[in-house]
Amino acid sequence: MWSSFNEWFWQEKLWLPPNSSWVALEDRDGLVYPHPRDVLAALPLALALVAMRFTFERFIGLPLSRWLGVRDQARRPAKSNATLEKYFLTEGCKPKEPQMAFLAAQCGLTLQQTRRWFRRRRNQDRPCLSKKFCEASWRFVFYLCSFFGGLSVLYHESWLWTPVMCWDNYPDQPLKPGLYYWYLLELSFYISLLITLHLDVKRKDFKEQVAHHFVTITLIVFSYSANLLRIGSLVLLLHDASDYLLEACKIFNYTRWRKACDTLFIVFSLVFFYTRLVLFPTQILYTTYYESIASSGPFFGYYFFNGLLMMLQLLHVFWSCLILRMIYSFTKKGQMEKDVRSDVEEADSSDGDVAQESLPLKNGAAPTDGPRSRAAGRLANGHAPAT
Repeated sequence: MWSSFNEWFWQEKLWLPPNSSWVALEDRDGLVYPHPRDVLAALPLALALVAMRFTFERFIGLPLSRWLGVRDQARRPAKSNATLEKYFLTEGCKPKEPQMAFLAAQCGLTLQQTRRWFRRRRNQDRPCLSKKFCEASWRFVFYLCSFFGGLSVLYHESWLWTPVMCWDNYPDQPLKPGLYYWYLLELSFYISLLITLHLDVKRKDFKEQVAHHFVTITLIVFSYSANLLRIGSLVLLLHDASDYLLEACKIFNYTRWRKACDTLFIVFSLVFFYTRLVLFPTQILYTTYYESIASSGPFFGYYFFNGLLMMLQLLHVFWSCLILRMIYSFTKKGQMEKDVRSDVEEADSSDGDVAQESLPLKNGAAPTDGPRSRAAGRLANGHAPAT
């Protein structure tokens, strides 16, 4: 059964253009070609990158954050409450007002105390500033080295400046050592991101990030196996061109170097828009859709590869909209306030709670919407919360 599946999966018509065969990609006469089994080397290398990351964050990132004045905000832990904790873990971290009142009555707490408990509990799960700094520092170092390393590998290659050369004599294109090591490193890094996904800072675009990682890994593996390394290397280089700028911008934001952060954010935005919304569709997508089949007809790999590239482009548009929101905020307020993808740490007491608790008592009685609100009172008398 496995041999039948293996034979079907590696059919030449799925991976290679018409009239091409795997035999033509066998090593010969001192020429080396990519083989699908080569990508397995990325697995141990990914584990090595995870170990390198933890070492970097512990012995370089964390001391650097303290030296640059990054301080974690003091947080008051939420008091132990089994009922509220169960609701937080099973139902959600932001109950609506009727449910909040019901929980307050159930636990014998005031409405304000229950709100405060949920705020403190949410803050407990938010990553501290030093963790964000360490994560951004590691990614900055990798993306910076990867971009300039990739640029040095591709600088003298004709297809960097003329993408149509990616299809010159395809698929009979020997593999160069520098391109192999760079490609393998990129694949290992994105696999390491999946391994540490549960430990990373979760932002509002978490699902899109996960989708991006899976699409990228699939693209790298498929392009390597089908000897599409030339066009694949251009895709990787375009992405790395703005990624290290984004991480540098985060670092300056965490250290509160506002002018540097604002300036770098503008530079990042320009590079991102140019590489992802101009170069990617006009150079990458154009050559893969039209020029790639100029000398041969379309095949399954053609549709599969272009489908993945289109998924990347949709993600580019999504993130461009987020960047435009940040630019609007920047032009309106004169400085970058926060990453719109990030959760903001909540104050221990909201303005509403402070106002509620400062209301004066009249004739020794609690105010109407005070510690024991009318809603909580009704719920305490056996009424079910509104749905």
